Amino acid sequence: MSDASQGLPALERIEEEWLDPALIEAVPVDWVRRHGVVPFRRNGQVAIAGADGAALQAYEDLALLLGAEAVWVSAPAAEIQRAIDRCYFRRAGRPDENAAPAAAATAAPAPPRREADDLLAGSADAPVAHYVNGILLEAVKRGASDIHIEPFADGLAVRYRIDGLLYAQPNPPRPLENALTARLKVMAKLDLAEKRLPQDGVARVRVGAREIDVRVSSVPVAEGERIVLRLLHRESTRFTLNELGMAPAALEQFRGILRAPHGIVLVTGPTGSGKTTTLYAALRELDTAHLNVLTIEDPIEYQLPDIGQMQVHPKIGLTFARGLRHVLRQDPDVVLVGETRDLETAEIVVRASLTGHLVFTTLHTNDALGAVTRLVDMGVASYLLASAARAVLGQRLVRRLCPKCRRETALSAEEAAWLGQPKLAGQTAWTAAPEGCAECLGGYKGRTGIHELLAVTPEIAEAIRLNVPPAELRTLAEAAGFRDMLADGVDKIRAGVTSAAEVLRAAGARRT
Repeated sequence: MSDASQGLPALERIEEEWLDPALIEAVPVDWVRRHGVVPFRRNGQVAIAGADGAALQAYEDLALLLGAEAVWVSAPAAEIQRAIDRCYFRRAGRPDENAAPAAAATAAPAPPRREADDLLAGSADAPVAHYVNGILLEAVKRGASDIHIEPFADGLAVRYRIDGLLYAQPNPPRPLENALTARLKVMAKLDLAEKRLPQDGVARVRVGAREIDVRVSSVPVAEGERIVLRLLHRESTRFTLNELGMAPAALEQFRGILRAPHGIVLVTGPTGSGKTTTLYAALRELDTAHLNVLTIEDPIEYQLPDIGQMQVHPKIGLTFARGLRHVLRQDPDVVLVGETRDLETAEIVVRASLTGHLVFTTLHTNDALGAVTRLVDMGVASYLLASAARAVLGQRLVRRLCPKCRRETALSAEEAAWLGQPKLAGQTAWTAAPEGCAECLGGYKGRTGIHELLAVTPEIAEAIRLNVPPAELRTLAEAAGFRDMLADGVDKIRAGVTSAAEVLRAAGARRT
């Protein structure tokens, strides 16, 4: 077949407003990808764009499928593929639109998955697979981090975690439960017959060119099996330190600490507070072209360029401690340990830092100062910790106020007292519009961090060595310029970034 692109008008870009999902209702996404053509509307006229090498027959076949006279143009292959992904992404239906046909599905398991199922391609399998694709695709569209599928006595519930909070979605029919559970377990290569024990697995799906890893957790509950899906966007935009929401002074200080040749940098906070994101952003600041950077993670959430990443496998004996021992034989300059969970790992981390390595790790504590107490309680010698520690960064994530519908308000006396700054009562602040707007969800859109950075100065190192009480350690830190998360949160409240309710929800009220 001849190449139709020769002599056709050329476009460098296919604009978003030209794409019309109605045009491709009867056109399979696999077909347009294979032939490198895509239809769109421009100036009220149907057009077909083809990549270099697109066959004349492909243009003719697509025009026939559309049943319309169409103008033919050419465009770069990468732009054609982007247009296909954007158009089919917009076309894909919500999960509740697929619920009716899915209700008729049997409990038989779906066929084994492909290496990476493309959610834009719909489903050529059972209707339940189409429904699962709809759930996943809608979650990706809305920026959800997790999907909860929960069986109750009166039916199944589906909820998405968006910006840290769970939001209910239209519920699938109860008869779909067994087929839905089976489909998800097949995707994650879990044991279909095992319904009494918790199971964990990983599935991989695509949304056009984007690949997403889906961590699947299944646990037995009274009414069936409860499944939670964690969505990890393998090629999502990764944050830089500038985008994490750190105060300028803290950011400058933290960057200085990253230039240390050795020592421990700890990031603390509860699960879901963005610790891994912060560590990845810190690694991006390093000269990885001339440094040997190795990580030990559980799991590896994102692939990082120029960095060696190891995943722990406790079932075969590859723990953080054992992996760290072997990593230290790989001549590393910088090591990231995903989490310090026990004394064995903590002791190796300390020894590694004292033998010329810069070590990043995370710890589950409520605040930065609590990390010192936690490590000493684990059994780490205070004199070793004093020599090794360089800094502890505590953080939480708070939702950002929607700039379109946020409302100016004043801090109440109660809020100011809870934030530890009663003098700010009546001062200008901002709050969310409960009804939200078309741009946001309940008055909020996206998240940012609130932080506290404890830099280990010689005075603080000596206090750690002497194992002084936490209250005295806080006094020394504040004298050296330490500001806690609530103080950082107050700055963001007054700047209109977030609300007092969000800061208090994430960080808690000031203890008196």
